[in-house]
Amino acid sequence: MVWLAIGCALLGAVFLAFGAQRQGSAVRASSGGLALTSNGFLRLLRNPRWVFGLLLLGFGMALNIVALATASLTVVQPIGAIALVITTVVNSREMGLRLNRITVVAITACVAGSAIFVVMAVNVTRSSTSVSGPEELTTVLLVGCAVGLFGSLALLFRRRMGAFAYILGAGVLFGFVAVLTKIIATHLLDPNGRFLLNVPIYSVIAIAAAAALGSWFVQSAYSSGPPDLVIAGLTVIDPIVGIAVGIAVLGELRPDVQPVTAVAMGVAAMVAIVGVVALSRHHPDVLQRQNERRRQ
Repeated sequence: MVWLAIGCALLGAVFLAFGAQRQGSAVRASSGGLALTSNGFLRLLRNPRWVFGLLLLGFGMALNIVALATASLTVVQPIGAIALVITTVVNSREMGLRLNRITVVAITACVAGSAIFVVMAVNVTRSSTSVSGPEELTTVLLVGCAVGLFGSLALLFRRRMGAFAYILGAGVLFGFVAVLTKIIATHLLDPNGRFLLNVPIYSVIAIAAAAALGSWFVQSAYSSGPPDLVIAGLTVIDPIVGIAVGIAVLGELRPDVQPVTAVAMGVAAMVAIVGVVALSRHHPDVLQRQNERRRQ
């Protein structure tokens, strides 16, 4: 079943890449690089390109839910990094940008780090885990803290937040969405046949709040940064948060993991993070925007 999950996650990453690129270009054309407002968001709902991107993202999310229902978070989450390569190629062609050497190295670091992590994670995670009530409640409380923190930042510093801040917030929030998706899918697949009756109301409220605020952060990031940078943040920060919760709270890691393997997984994750940071500073689109601001 784990390879079926990996296949669904890979296909979902393709839908995610094209959906993000479509939405990113629509938001940028609509906002002109300015902060996204509520009126601007309502205009996007009438933009065919943005709506088509939303549909693609919906298909990608559905495939990812199937993957999360059949394999552990630690295996599924990092696979989305393949979306970064697709988004970068498509966006650079559409914008007429030539990727510089640092950008190529950064993208390679993101994908390679995530891929190595997945290969090792397949062999050190438990194939199936049950989620206890205290574990689920702990996760929901962590989600509440994240929503409160980033919601406050969005209200207080919305006009001063840059693309990376929005990407960080979106990555953390959607990392928790993935964890709650995994938990809720486990409830729905419970053999007792109660389906939705197994799902606590606080988990539903938590996933709705995190998804709503995370979506706002993603759209705001599109207005101030290239879509491949947004995808880079989501496909690295999101999995790190999901995996951290999966290991620390849900106990997905096997107890017999060798220290060398754990260190290697940590190094692979750090390589991917460094790639995102480098991409946020040296991407041609980011450099172009910086030059435009200096001229103004």
